[in-house]
Amino acid sequence: MVKAILWDNDGVLVDTEKLYFKASQEVLSEVGIDLTTELFIQISMTQGRSVFELASAQGIGPEVIDRLHTDRNRRHSELLRNGVRVIDGVKETLERLRGKVTMGIVTSCRREHFDIIHANTGLLPFFDFILTRQDYVKSKPNPEPFLTAAHQNNLQPGECIIVEDSARSLASANAAGIRCIAVPNQLTRNGDFSKAYRVVKNVREVADIVLGHLGQVQ
Repeated sequence: MVKAILWDNDGVLVDTEKLYFKASQEVLSEVGIDLTTELFIQISMTQGRSVFELASAQGIGPEVIDRLHTDRNRRHSELLRNGVRVIDGVKETLERLRGKVTMGIVTSCRREHFDIIHANTGLLPFFDFILTRQDYVKSKPNPEPFLTAAHQNNLQPGECIIVEDSARSLASANAAGIRCIAVPNQLTRNGDFSKAYRVVKNVREVADIVLGHLGQVQ
């Protein structure tokens, strides 16, 4: 029986992954590294590694890399403050599911960025709990984020469904033993989603799948 939905944030609820890429690209360009879209997808979205490994591989020292991290986070905050778009279909989907199933956000987003993102989205009242990057040790594709969310909310993996957009996060869900509905976007659509529970084109389809499990499709 489905009791809870664990939602990713960036790329699923809000259109922010392109801003994270832009901030990373700008900062790395300062040290002569060209972070292409293809590299970003491969390193970050698929493998769950840090794009700053590119700097380390070119012999750039840890002190400079720490500064690049700080600069990237600052630049990302600036871009987010310019406005964030809620992904089409999200609000109506959350409205359909409100009160029928527990909902939480499990994200790799830093808390400071998460708070900026949701300052004006109006989405947070739909959710019963939130885990950001500071709430666990090992990030996706490690299963820890989802297992931590389940444990803290007295849920078994079989009682949850995860909604994600990337191959990295699908690997995390599978390692946690939790079914995952994949909603690929422009940056992630070429990933391997063959092990997803379902692959959908639009987040609106999530409500029909979950309500179907509850016998409440409307």
